[in-house]
Amino acid sequence: QVQLVESGGGLVQAGGSLRLSCTASGIIFSLNTMAWFRQAPGKQRDLVAIITDGGMISYADSVKGRFTISRDNAKNTGYLQMNSLKPEDTAVYFCNTQNSFESYWGQGTQVTVSS
Repeated sequence: QVQLVESGGGLVQAGGSLRLSCTASGIIFSLNTMAWFRQAPGKQRDLVAIITDGGMISYADSVKGRFTISRDNAKNTGYLQMNSLKPEDTAVYFCNTQNSFESYWGQGTQVTVSS
């Protein structure tokens, strides 16, 4: 059974930082792409950042220079370091891992940035 467990969300003031973690079990994490998405109330779920099994990284324009995605395959864990947070970053953040055949989602963690 595949599980993705996220942690690290919370309430932070604008300009602050948070680090999200996503720990996977039941899959060979090192062979999968890992990504972070976010969904604000009433809006669609959008891609924030992605890191492939080969280490290629891409970011949404809205977070470039502020967020950093990384992974530790030995710990089956992915991370999203979020700096210089803005109120518009407020959303539920979801981790996702996928390969050519399967895609799995975490339960989501709330990030709230106050102005």
